[in-house]
Amino acid sequence: MGYFVIGDDATVTGFRLAGVEGRAARTPFDAREALKVAAATEGVSIIVITERLAEGIKEELAGYRASGAPLIIHIPDRGGPLPGRTSIREMIKSAVGVSM
Repeated sequence: MGYFVIGDDATVTGFRLAGVEGRAARTPFDAREALKVAAATEGVSIIVITERLAEGIKEELAGYRASGAPLIIHIPDRGGPLPGRTSIREMIKSAVGVSM
């Protein structure tokens, strides 16, 4: 199960330090191109994309979701979650059931 991250420079750098391949994107065009690369990369089964970039390419993401693979996960970037979205801290608390 391989991962690929699409996000701002800081997010991609952080994931690279953990051994995850990725591509930085600043615009919806960059994000679309990175999504194509990720989907074409052998062994990638999970694509992690920051919420802000995902907002700009909703239609493309919906097309990949409809095909069933790879799995696409949205995460907040270093600016925090978008309004109305859950923070990573809250996601972990919910999943683990432990207050942090």
